[in-house]
Amino acid sequence: MENVNLSFRYAEQDYVRAIRAHYATRLRLPLDIGVTAAVALFGVYELRSGSRAFGIGLLCLCGVLVLILVAAFAVIPRIWFRSQPKLRDEYSLRFSPEGIHFQTTHINSDLQWTIYTRALVDAYSFILYYCNQQFTVIPKRVFSDGAQRESFERLLSHNVSDIVNKAPKNR
Repeated sequence: MENVNLSFRYAEQDYVRAIRAHYATRLRLPLDIGVTAAVALFGVYELRSGSRAFGIGLLCLCGVLVLILVAAFAVIPRIWFRSQPKLRDEYSLRFSPEGIHFQTTHINSDLQWTIYTRALVDAYSFILYYCNQQFTVIPKRVFSDGAQRESFERLLSHNVSDIVNKAPKNR
């Protein structure tokens, strides 16, 4: 297996997409939307059938649920990216069978593959988890070509056993 060398800076969209993908695997979005719609419908029903206070309470609850979902997918990812100065650094990563060399302005470290317990692959990035809620994002746009990305995928599959692939299948 060959080494894969990457150098890049995160774009805000890289990190926003990765956090959204992370939340999408953690939250049960179809269920959350269904419950929110059901609460709204029941609130409207209660409002029209005479139980105004209960109906208004249910509609307020529905509003809170909508705000939570909007915050999780639209607001929080951008705030997170903008509040982390380290995400604006230049990243130089070398992935090899022996491990990962991770270098930024503030970090110069050799890591073992075992630090990553699982990975999520979506249409835009590889999200490598080193804790339940902490991860490293490798945007797919930073690979020089398909061969380099395939080499990385081989290294990843060889070293991380729990990989969830949410990327659309190639036609």
